[in-house]
Amino acid sequence: MVKVLLFDLGGVLVEFSGVREVAPLLRLEATEAEIVKRWSRCPHTKAFGLGLLSREDFAERFVRDWELDLPPGHFLQAFRSWSSRLLPGAAELLASLRPRFRLAALSNSNELHWERNANDLGVNDLFDLAISSHQVGFCKPDPRIYQVALERLGVPPDQVMFFDDVHANVVAAAQLGMRAFQVDGVEGVRERLTRERLL
Repeated sequence: MVKVLLFDLGGVLVEFSGVREVAPLLRLEATEAEIVKRWSRCPHTKAFGLGLLSREDFAERFVRDWELDLPPGHFLQAFRSWSSRLLPGAAELLASLRPRFRLAALSNSNELHWERNANDLGVNDLFDLAISSHQVGFCKPDPRIYQVALERLGVPPDQVMFFDDVHANVVAAAQLGMRAFQVDGVEGVRERLTRERLL
């Protein structure tokens, strides 16, 4: 029996606008696919998401290596806003689920986006437990971050249903014994819950 619904944030419940926002800051034009690929391989975003860089060091390295046309301080202000909003319907969906399930979030995030989610968007208040990669030093699909979530929730993996928009993260959760599904946004979550007869 499913007792916990565990959600990724960006691309599932929260809009991340970084790929779109960084494009006009680049000196050379790049497609969205090229930016996504470069972002996923960027050692600075990964280190920042693991809590290994200060925000100042992250900004300096990112601006330098991506050759952005703005000072690091201004970049940090822009970067924080790229966790832009709760997707429409997200809060309402979670509120409808909360009486029947424990709700948790497991996100590859960083201190700036986590601050914005918690303080500006009220995201963390929607969950019983919210965990970010920068807090624990592991990021999905590393199995250790899922194990941290299971330990803090105090449940076996077969009582958890997990939703993420990245295939590798879903595979890793499934290998640990969770019921795991790749979804696209709030409607994707809603459709899966309906198919699983949980909504």
